[in-house]
Amino acid sequence: MNAVVYHNPKCGTSRNTLALIRHAGIEPEVIDYLAHPPSRARLVELISAAGLSVRGAIREKGTPYLELGLDTPTLSDDALLDAMLANPILINRPFVQTDMGTRLCRPSEIVLDILPAVDRPFTKEDGEVVIDQDGKRLV
Repeated sequence: MNAVVYHNPKCGTSRNTLALIRHAGIEPEVIDYLAHPPSRARLVELISAAGLSVRGAIREKGTPYLELGLDTPTLSDDALLDAMLANPILINRPFVQTDMGTRLCRPSEIVLDILPAVDRPFTKEDGEVVIDQDGKRLV
């Protein structure tokens, strides 16, 4: 299966998502989106395929969101996309695209919706069990 993850190695959710993909036996294409942001067309494609609005794909926490006035409800999608491309930290993460779909994987276990079934136990780096000893998804 093909998989692409737009990853931030400093983000625990992104690290857990990547670990779940690998746990499923898939070695994805990993794109450090801060160093190599997607093109405008690719970003629009990811947002649309994930079923999100542009505003729903913006990260507020730990970003210049407020300083840039992006909380103004009348800003157009084009203005929001311009801000995201100029400041990639504003792109929420991790976006994952597989042969089974595209998701913004917050929380990380959402990635399981677009991966083949995984029946081996998995625990997040914070100790939360996602898949138990019986292969049952808990979250």
